[in-house]
Amino acid sequence: MSNSEIDPKLLGQLKKLEKKYEVMGQDISSYLDGLLYADYLTYWDYVHLDTLLSLQTPKTGFADEMIFICYHQITELYFKLILWEMKQISEQANVTEAFFLGKLERINNYFKQLIYSYDIMVKGMEKDQFLKFRMALLPASGFQSAQYRMIEICATDMINLVHWESREALAGEKDVRILYDKVYWKKGATELATGKKTLTLRQFEEKYTSRLLRKCEAMKNNNLLKVYEKYVIENGSTEQLEEALRELDLNANVNWPLSHYKSAVRYLQKDPEDIKATGGSNWQKYLPPRFQKIVYFPNLWTDEELNNWGRSMIVQ
Repeated sequence: MSNSEIDPKLLGQLKKLEKKYEVMGQDISSYLDGLLYADYLTYWDYVHLDTLLSLQTPKTGFADEMIFICYHQITELYFKLILWEMKQISEQANVTEAFFLGKLERINNYFKQLIYSYDIMVKGMEKDQFLKFRMALLPASGFQSAQYRMIEICATDMINLVHWESREALAGEKDVRILYDKVYWKKGATELATGKKTLTLRQFEEKYTSRLLRKCEAMKNNNLLKVYEKYVIENGSTEQLEEALRELDLNANVNWPLSHYKSAVRYLQKDPEDIKATGGSNWQKYLPPRFQKIVYFPNLWTDEELNNWGRSMIVQ
C-alpha cells in the first residue's frame, strides 16, 4: 500500500508519533510492535475491579458491617479526588478565575456527594448490628483519616485549624510544629474520664505526624486561602470566587460534621457505654461545628456569622 492510499489523518498521526519518540531517541517501530502484541484493554482491568472488590474484609459476621466498610472506602476515594483538585490549584503558576472556579466547583460537588450520601450511614444500618460489630473495630475510627487532615491543611492557614481556645495566644506564630500541636482535632480525641490521649489518637500520631508536618510546611504559602489572597492582590476581589469558597467552608466545616453528628446521635447517644464505639473520644464536643468553629476563610464571613458558626446553618 502506498502512502497515497493511507488515510491522510492516520499518516499525520504517525508522523507526530515519530517526532515524539525521536525527541527521546526512541524507535517508533518498536512501540508499534508493542501495540500489535498487547491485549485489548478491558473495563475490569482498567479499574482493577477484582482487586477493588476484594478489599472489603469485614471483621464480624454481621451483614451491615459490609455497608460500613464500603461507605468509608468510598469516602476515602472522594477525599482523594478533593486532594487531587487542591494539588492542581496549589501548583498552578498563574491562577485564573475560570481555573480556580472550575476546581472549586469540583471540590464542592465531591463534598455534596459525601454529605447527601451520608444517609447511608445515618439510616442504612440496623442499630443493634452496628453497636455490636463496631465494638470489634476498636480503636479504629474515621477520626484517623489522614486524607481528611490533609484536606484541612491544604485549605487554610494552620492558625485557623488551631483549637479556638489557643488561637488568640498563637496569633502570628509561624512555626507549624507549635501550631500543629494545638490543632483542634487533637482535643477531641481525649479520654472522657482522664483527659489523656486516646489510643486512637496515639496510633494516628505514630503513623502520620511526620507526614502531616511535612504537608503543613509545604502548604504554608500555597494553601487555598493563600492562593485566593494572592489572586485578590493581583486581580481584585470576585463575588463568584467568594461564594465558591464560602460554599466550601459550609460543606467542609458545617454540613459534613453535622452529617456525622446525626449518625452519632442515632447510634451512640442512648447509653453512656455506647460512647466506647468512638474509641473513648468526646464526640459530643468534637462533632458539632458550633464548638469547633473551624473556618477556612474567616475574612469572607461577618463577625455575626463567625460568632454563630454552625448554629443557624443547616445541611443544604
